[in-house]
Amino acid sequence: MRIGHAQLDSQLDDFNGNLAKVVAGMERADRERVDVVSFPECFLTGYPDDGDIARRGAFKIDGPQIMRLLDATSKFEAAGIVGFNELRGDDLYNTAVVFNKGHLLGRYSKCAAYMKFHKQGREFPVFEHHGLKFGVIICADGGYIEPARLLALQGARVVFAPHFNNIRPDGVIAHFMKVRADHTARAVENNIYFVRGNNVSLGEEECLTRAGGVGYGDSYVMDSAGEIVVRSRRHVEDFIFTDIDTTPTDKAWGVGRSLWSAREFGEQLRQIVEKNAAK
Repeated sequence: MRIGHAQLDSQLDDFNGNLAKVVAGMERADRERVDVVSFPECFLTGYPDDGDIARRGAFKIDGPQIMRLLDATSKFEAAGIVGFNELRGDDLYNTAVVFNKGHLLGRYSKCAAYMKFHKQGREFPVFEHHGLKFGVIICADGGYIEPARLLALQGARVVFAPHFNNIRPDGVIAHFMKVRADHTARAVENNIYFVRGNNVSLGEEECLTRAGGVGYGDSYVMDSAGEIVVRSRRHVEDFIFTDIDTTPTDKAWGVGRSLWSAREFGEQLRQIVEKNAAK
């Protein structure tokens, strides 16, 4: 199997331009024989930090924008993952859709969304393409144990994590180190490949009310031993891909660390959580 990520810069209120970049990324994926390719978080809409601005460009999953996405990418063999601000009734979600050859395979909504105007997702679907089972989490979700574990326990061999980063200059190194540590843990504990699919900022982000942040890129694919097998360049748009071995490698426990741990200690964990909640 071959997986990849298109590290790109999206623009606020430019659905046509952002969609054109998705199409170009899908063309590249087919040229490189990539089976599944991801694009950054909220890529089709941009990622505003203001709720009113986010709602201005948001759309429904059954709206004309998704139909245009499916139509524009229907000729490609690769499956794609791309994010947007999703309107669902009166609620706004940070969502990524999975699509292939004109069909919507499903969606995932960010479960640890820290923007107050985003509603938290609580569904963790697993998708399959060309025999590869994979799941999606979004950015901050990768800093928590359970989201990736829930996907791995359902058979996902790869977890794609689309990101949107715009970090204060004085926090870039700390952010870089913490994110790498989080993703190493998720890959090793779940015996999976982990794809950090970041954005890049080529100038000031018009979608943000604060100025001076850095969207540095640093997308990568990490294997189940925590080794980075391919990494993007920083501060530029880039396209990365790598071949992966989807054969399970857990020879010690037979079921993977996460499943073994959940099975052995899950009841104790539940009791402690309930005890703390009652205090």
